[in-house]
Amino acid sequence: MDFALSDEQSAIQEMAQRFAADELAPNAAKWDEEKHFPVDVIKKSAELGLAGIYTRDDVGGSGLGRLDAALIFEALSSGCTATAAYISIHNMCSWMIDRFASEELRQKYCPKLTSMEMIASYCLTEPGSGSDAAALKTKAVRDGDEYVLNGSKAFISGAGVSDLYVVMVRTGGDGPKGISTVLVEKDTLGLSFGANEKKMGWNAQPTAIVTFEDCRIPVSNRVGEEGEGFKFAMMGLDGGRLNIAACSLGTASAALKAALDYANERKAFGKPLNQQQALQFKLADMATELEAARVMLYQAAWKLDQKTPDATRHCAMAKRFVTDIGFNIVNEALQIHGGYGYLKDYPLERMLRDVRVHQILEGANEIMRVIVARDLLKEYQA
Repeated sequence: MDFALSDEQSAIQEMAQRFAADELAPNAAKWDEEKHFPVDVIKKSAELGLAGIYTRDDVGGSGLGRLDAALIFEALSSGCTATAAYISIHNMCSWMIDRFASEELRQKYCPKLTSMEMIASYCLTEPGSGSDAAALKTKAVRDGDEYVLNGSKAFISGAGVSDLYVVMVRTGGDGPKGISTVLVEKDTLGLSFGANEKKMGWNAQPTAIVTFEDCRIPVSNRVGEEGEGFKFAMMGLDGGRLNIAACSLGTASAALKAALDYANERKAFGKPLNQQQALQFKLADMATELEAARVMLYQAAWKLDQKTPDATRHCAMAKRFVTDIGFNIVNEALQIHGGYGYLKDYPLERMLRDVRVHQILEGANEIMRVIVARDLLKEYQA
């Protein structure tokens, strides 16, 4: 086993770290407070090849792997968790179209997505089907050369601002085999958006309901064949889970650094905090758990790149473990800051609010346990 990054991976990591330090970190607190979606800064990431990280290069993508993406999102989230997470969602959309759409659709949309001439949102969750995604109700009924869409999607990042929506719809019967994937442009008649949700965190990106009312799109905007959409969605979520885990990891790394800086500066009971053994032990545990999470994430990303049979299981394991550990580390870092950690003058309270949702989205961590358990039991019953 070689745990060293290649020269190319080190360069990619450093590039993303510079972008986070120069463009994201100085503005993260303001974006959060003002609930500002920094589309202009997000589009700058496309100049670095971060809008099509694992999209093929013939349509402007970078053609990188999932481990490369984990390095990138770990670095970006050290600057602004919410912005890094939106870039991840955009990449998932780019990849789904690149991987599964017709060549006509690839050439129509992927160059615009990889350059961020268009930005995209992923629409799976509905008001009545969160973790039970296969129970979605949004329908697409064929009418000649068009589909007529009716229904709604909930908790959609970028809703109302994104230019393109990758939507899971029901074209057949109940269950996963009745689900297809279609593309809907923002200005399509019958497409509308709810108000921006008032959220605990992720305030630097809008989240809203997306509604379809007799919304007509060409049948040619379907990705793949009818009935394949749920499979595409789940394959997209394998990578999305790794990216969200990476965002937790990067945020936790930044929180640990802030805690170390504070411990080196702050004095209590006549000596610096860094000389208090109880705090030293806390810092040691945080660093140890962070490294364990990093190894698990990188291994899962490697397995997804190698298409190993147990890749989905390891993606679920990594998502569950890393997002839980990430939240715990940020929470401990806030505790080390004492009352100051609770103030908006320090970044810890924002980091805590931003990473909390990672334990819910891209499949709640309870669902990750279901995926792991089912796969284990299937293996050992065979």
